[in-house]
Amino acid sequence: MSRQKSPREKGKFKMSKMFHEYRDNDNVTIVRDTSVHTNLPKRISGKTGKIIGKKGKFYIVELKDFNMTKHFIINAVNLKPVK
Repeated sequence: MSRQKSPREKGKFKMSKMFHEYRDNDNVTIVRDTSVHTNLPKRISGKTGKIIGKKGKFYIVELKDFNMTKHFIINAVNLKPVK
């Protein structure tokens, strides 16, 4: 996964990604958007999880880390739906 954006996309993020509504039990991939400052750990970028619920404008995502399930609170900008 690339840490930098292309020069044309630098400093931007799509507003449609920010206002995208996810439902419970939707599968999502965590894609780290570097233009938005969040405290998202680098080790979970690229992993796939399930949406458990919503907390304000953030989503609670359940990830499986080896044999443990963990819950992360992630901004909608950093999520991408799995088809």
